[in-house]
Amino acid sequence: MRRLVHLSDLHFGRDRPEVLGPLLSSVNAMAPDLVIISGDLTQRATHEQFAAAADFIKGLQAATLCVPGNHDVPLHNLFLRLFMPWRRYRRWITSDMHPTFQDDEIVVIGVNTVNPFAWQRGWFRSKAMRRVCAIFGNSNDGRRHFVVAHHPLEHLPGEAKSLMRGASTGLRRLAECGVDAILSGHLHSWRAEPYAHVEGRSAALQIHAGTSLSNRLRGEVNDFNVLEIDKDQMTVTRHAFTDNSACFAAISSVTFTSTAQGWR
Repeated sequence: MRRLVHLSDLHFGRDRPEVLGPLLSSVNAMAPDLVIISGDLTQRATHEQFAAAADFIKGLQAATLCVPGNHDVPLHNLFLRLFMPWRRYRRWITSDMHPTFQDDEIVVIGVNTVNPFAWQRGWFRSKAMRRVCAIFGNSNDGRRHFVVAHHPLEHLPGEAKSLMRGASTGLRRLAECGVDAILSGHLHSWRAEPYAHVEGRSAALQIHAGTSLSNRLRGEVNDFNVLEIDKDQMTVTRHAFTDNSACFAAISSVTFTSTAQGWR
């Protein structure tokens, strides 16, 4: 069995200091095999905010895999955003913009979906799709396949934010090359369910985390996901921060079973 912790949208600079300690201690108590952070580590991509995010990552006792979010690119410094968008992220977080984690049970691939030229809307590039499918194609050995991206590949009706460019093609291509689940954030809302059914397409799971640390709650709570993967089952448990207890606790859980048509 493998245990993954999925955080997203930390937004240092708009973080809740009272949540930081409980978040760190809760994640470490899970003793995960990997901690995944699906972007927006900062609010405005300043050195100070990246330094705070780097300190948080150093406090994690497990291996980590991070991808950037649109807030991790300088918004108001147009020169940096257009010509050196990843300079601060590379300095403080990681120089690896295409992170991969593999062991004998899982393969996790990070995809940078940020488009500095269209600051909020993402872009799942064809090159990224080819890279993911090439890695998954070379690991067809029964391991479970995960993709981490900041921007979701599907929105609920009525979502105000634009679906990222290349999302529909990306979802189809990833299903064809055997993705089991796509972990994302960006919307500050929680979700764990198969993607909308399309005839002939294997059912992959979409797993969104809300914001694990920010005060930009948008009517929800600070949360993170714990994924437990065991052969043909995957359980996703949502852990949420409650002001009354000042700690994170499990508030919901859903178990999926792998079938010939994908996850159900």
